[in-house]
Amino acid sequence: QTRMQSLQPDPKAQYRSVYEALKKIVLTEGFWRPLRGINVTMLGAGPAHAMYFACYEKMKKSLSDTIQHGGNSHLANGIAGSVATLLHDAVMNPAEVVKQRMQMFNSPYKSVLACVRTVQKTEGFGAFYRSYTTQLTMNVPFQAIHFITYEFMQEQINPRREYNPRSHIVSGAVAGAVAAAATTPLDVCKTLLNTQENMALSSVNISGHLSGMVNAFKTVYQLGGVSGYFRGVQARVIYQMPSTAIAWSVYEFFKYFLTKRKLEKR
Repeated sequence: QTRMQSLQPDPKAQYRSVYEALKKIVLTEGFWRPLRGINVTMLGAGPAHAMYFACYEKMKKSLSDTIQHGGNSHLANGIAGSVATLLHDAVMNPAEVVKQRMQMFNSPYKSVLACVRTVQKTEGFGAFYRSYTTQLTMNVPFQAIHFITYEFMQEQINPRREYNPRSHIVSGAVAGAVAAAATTPLDVCKTLLNTQENMALSSVNISGHLSGMVNAFKTVYQLGGVSGYFRGVQARVIYQMPSTAIAWSVYEFFKYFLTKRKLEKR
């Protein structure tokens, strides 16, 4: 996804599809190359998702009781998902910066630690949060659409809201696909801010570092027009569908398991 969102890719890193990109990366750069940065993602994902779902459940319950007592409010789901995103992204944004820099073609960073040290030394601590506002601008609508779609799908295929792994997987996959497609333009801007793609910035006479969502939007349009905002949309949807499906099914399982144990103890 990161490679396909590149606005001025190296001739050796131009891909027409997700399959071609994966095949070419594996054949020319090695089998493990597509997994670069996975360790820093795993390190941040645990605490980020713990805060994320805890905040979501608490706010969803409180707001639903206020807005629609005893019922399920889509407005409450959207607001709860948006607020939970603030905590999630505060942890994941630095991890995302490091991951995407390591995934770029001809990345100069040999390891996660080397990337962190170099970015800190050359660009300062603020570089890890340069795309935070853009990430929030993307993730707040993403999570609002994501949670509303998930809860809507659950109402349709699991109206009793019982523990049903199949319904959680399907609902999670559909919710992830819809939210991913809708917010791809913001993700392209975030990738540009995270990677500070040298070839792209120099081609539009930008020296130094690009900052700010508005500047990113302008630069993407200059380089790729309207279609530039949807670079990598296929990869993004393919990535998000299993990701959200797994996240919801695992979350719903532990929620069911822990609730069941609590009731049994009582």
